[in-house]
Amino acid sequence: MSRDIQLKNRWEQVVKFLSDKFADGDELDLDAVIYLIGVQELGKFSRSFKKDEKINLMHIAICRLLEPYGYYEFDYFDAEGWPHYKTKEELPPLKAGEQSVLMKEAIVNYFVEKGVIE
Repeated sequence: MSRDIQLKNRWEQVVKFLSDKFADGDELDLDAVIYLIGVQELGKFSRSFKKDEKINLMHIAICRLLEPYGYYEFDYFDAEGWPHYKTKEELPPLKAGEQSVLMKEAIVNYFVEKGVIE
């Protein structure tokens, strides 16, 4: 199976799993998946977040997702338990479609690592 087809199939598995669990089957988009990963990484599930905190959650997720690619490195948890990352290498300039593929690949790898999909 080609890499693109495998990524597409795995991405669909991730979206179905999360959509069924968190959106009553309504299909989640890429930003919603990134947000949920941020909440998972923060570990504070039973609270609501302000707009700026939601942006920070997405940042946490992106850093965590791109950490295995060498772009970010976990640095520390602050006094409120929020993880902080430092930039190891700047992301190369990517077109929107390339960014989307990179993030989907990173998300799929995250869920494979967590044992949610194969």
